[in-house]
Amino acid sequence: MTKAAWMGVGAVAVGALFALSLMQQWGGYPTSSAVAEFGLLTLALFACACSALAAWTARDRQRRAWICLAVGLAGWAVGEVLWIVYSRVHDQPPFPSLADLGYLLFPIGAGLAMVLFPAGYSRHSRTRFVLDGVIVAGALFEICWVFVLRPVYNMGGTDVVELALSLTYPLADIAIITVALLVLTRARTGRRQTLALLTAGVLMMAVSDTAFVYLTAHGIYRSGYLSDIGWAAAFLTFSVAALISRSAPQTEVVVPPLPSPLTTWMPYIPITIAALVCIPTYLPTPGLGPIFLSSALLMGAVMARQFVVVRQNQQLLKMVADQAMRDTLTGLANRDLFNDRLMHAVQVHENDNQSVAVLSMDLDDFKLVNDSLGHPAGDALLVQAAERLLGCVRTSDTVARVGGDEFAVLMEGLPELCRLVAHRVVAAFEEPFVIDGQQLLMRPSVGLAVASAANPDLSADMLLKQADVAMYSAKRSKSGGLHTYTPDMALADPHEFELPTDSSEKSERGAAVRLLGELRHAVDHGDLTVYYQPKFDLRTGDVVGVEALVRWPHPKRGMLGPSHFLPLVRKRGLMRAVTDIVLTQALDDAAEWHSIGIGVPIAVNVFAPSLGDLDLPTHIASELAARNLSPEDLTIEITEDFLLDNIDRTRSVLERLRQRGIRIAIDDFGSGYSALRYLRELAIDEVKLDRHFIAPIRADARAAAVVRGVVDLAHVLGVTTVAEGVENVETAERLREFGCEVVQGFYYSPPVSAAAMMNMLASGRTNRASRLGLQLDAKPLQAPAVARSS
Repeated sequence: MTKAAWMGVGAVAVGALFALSLMQQWGGYPTSSAVAEFGLLTLALFACACSALAAWTARDRQRRAWICLAVGLAGWAVGEVLWIVYSRVHDQPPFPSLADLGYLLFPIGAGLAMVLFPAGYSRHSRTRFVLDGVIVAGALFEICWVFVLRPVYNMGGTDVVELALSLTYPLADIAIITVALLVLTRARTGRRQTLALLTAGVLMMAVSDTAFVYLTAHGIYRSGYLSDIGWAAAFLTFSVAALISRSAPQTEVVVPPLPSPLTTWMPYIPITIAALVCIPTYLPTPGLGPIFLSSALLMGAVMARQFVVVRQNQQLLKMVADQAMRDTLTGLANRDLFNDRLMHAVQVHENDNQSVAVLSMDLDDFKLVNDSLGHPAGDALLVQAAERLLGCVRTSDTVARVGGDEFAVLMEGLPELCRLVAHRVVAAFEEPFVIDGQQLLMRPSVGLAVASAANPDLSADMLLKQADVAMYSAKRSKSGGLHTYTPDMALADPHEFELPTDSSEKSERGAAVRLLGELRHAVDHGDLTVYYQPKFDLRTGDVVGVEALVRWPHPKRGMLGPSHFLPLVRKRGLMRAVTDIVLTQALDDAAEWHSIGIGVPIAVNVFAPSLGDLDLPTHIASELAARNLSPEDLTIEITEDFLLDNIDRTRSVLERLRQRGIRIAIDDFGSGYSALRYLRELAIDEVKLDRHFIAPIRADARAAAVVRGVVDLAHVLGVTTVAEGVENVETAERLREFGCEVVQGFYYSPPVSAAAMMNMLASGRTNRASRLGLQLDAKPLQAPAVARSS
């Protein structure tokens, strides 16, 4: 059981014992009288102490409210002490007496306390509060007059003070009840339980006060009467309310709630009851019958008309409030509503240890959609994205659009279920969007932050920030998908992830964003393929190796060479995924060739940052072993124009690769600025001279001298030289004169498919077969295949 439940059980037990002792008159009248007097004093002091404790832990208005209630209860306790003194000195305590001054301090303190509890009302709300109070108080006065006050007034006699005091108790109770009911109907969720208990306590005090006045007016009241049970129950209720309030959240809700139906109709309920009480009482009075009937009809018509107006206003307010809390484009919750529900969920998490999670998501390259296709297309994309999100979440989850293309999802419950929803969100964006008849594949970057029972002190702002950090981590990875927050994540600069374009034409930018989406789809589904360019020995003309080059068989544009899509691959962080595709396909083809006895070494470009991965040698070795390939059958090529950030770490990885028997080559040597440094510091087996580096050697003596010098240097270092892009016989002859060992290029053969490469190896063709090799089953490209995969 919770602490609140135990307090409730204890209060009921004490109240039941007190009531039973009075009803059974245990020990006779002297005993029951003493139990009533000293029991009420003890309970009043206990309620006062609980209120003071609540004031100590509360803040601002709530603290002042509990102080006022504690003062009122202390006044009542002082009055009870004086009453006990009078009852022990006099056989019948006098009325009125000084004890009444203490008792009357309670309605003052309690009334101020109830007024102080609500917070944040506008001037219009306060005016309505006062008017509702007048209506309710007037109706309650009429009801009380018929049943209690009129008999007391008629029996008042000549003692004006006694009559005034007799009427003061019920009138003060009416005022407190009015305030308590109005405050309760306007209470916010976090305070409603406390205020409900306080209101119940005020009602019980009012019942006992009224009974006391009625019994005193008839001269039959004495201590231990059953009416004392109401006071005891009230004090116990005040005590429970004060203790419960200490665990209630202190944070005020930012968004003001709409008036509840009870708030709207509550003033009219006592009016109706008052009419039902007064009409039968005064209708028989001569001459008043027609007036009462017509007045009742008029009041009913006015109230009926008011009901219609109020209901229409309520519907209008609800519609306006809903629109204010919703995103106008997608219909999702907006940032204000999301933050409000997030604060409430975190409060529940703090109190009940219930897990809460926040998912943060935005669409990759959405800015490019707006720039290329226009904002209407961007809006249509956001609407469709919102629909997909709603299709992934549970009915209890809150989906919000918190920015341009930024969305957030609030989830409560088991962390495993929240992660399942997050994975569904990522999967929902696998299918392309249809915008203006065009298919766009837009991937999201999704971050998830979970506040479990292990971190109960996590604030709403911190949880949302963690989700954003995880989302930017997913975006920084360039592969998107779902990233769950971990403490080592660093917040990335959002501007880092914009895809720039040099074209000023919207049609070209639109083609770029469509191509990017199609490329991501091809990478994710393994739709890229590998072509092979053979490498020939200049001395024998034999094929001594092949280089694996990536191609994209586009469903509409045909076979695309690297120059058409590698810039996007590099810019969007897809190089690692593309490298994995090329490596897997190349090793599969090499294994097939070796199985029929025509295998040759195969070269694969590796994304330069991958060379900082210390697990790379083990991974490649396992891939070779899985296909029964020898390490000598693979050459890893490093693109020289991509400067390696950590040369020491790279050196370690390359040495581990060479220790396993895998060859290392520098690709495109001469296209960058660090070639000589690489030759000096890295373990290299092969240098591939860039096509632009060797092209001028036919006509430029200086260029020829540089190439000869590089070849000679390579020989001194024990490194094999491979010339790329050889397109004519003159270049081939000069390279042979310089001592270059291996060549490749269109003069010998363009890149060909795996099947064509296998046929070439099987037939044993060489460059001596002249340029007939250009016709070998090679599918035409849109541009010469001069660029190659990293």
